[in-house]
Amino acid sequence: MIWTQFAWLLILSLPIACISWTVTHEEVFHELHEYFVKRVEHGRNIFTRKFFYMLTCEYCFSHYVTILFLWISGFTMLYDGWRGYVIAGFSLVWIANVYMSLYSRIRIGIKTETLESKLEEKELNEHSKGK
Repeated sequence: MIWTQFAWLLILSLPIACISWTVTHEEVFHELHEYFVKRVEHGRNIFTRKFFYMLTCEYCFSHYVTILFLWISGFTMLYDGWRGYVIAGFSLVWIANVYMSLYSRIRIGIKTETLESKLEEKELNEHSKGK
């Protein structure tokens, strides 16, 4: 039973992380993201600014996505009822954010390696032209 819940936790966190990252970081939602950022910066009141901030932050947005996935799946952890939903919700958010952090680090590593190889290639080309 507990291992089944743990497996569901790890699996359900993947689409939560994917959706949260895509909406808050990827180019496909760039215009929407920029609109939300403008609403954060120029909102008339604190509630408007905070609401739209929660749509630009992957951690905050993952809570909304998690609530949707809890509603769709009915997933609970350790307890039935509202206590199980609360535990499952915070657990899913935490694991999803671990996944997003790992993805971010991998992406930064790839970008760094790409930039370093381009720099080395440029230096080699300049060095070979100098001979």
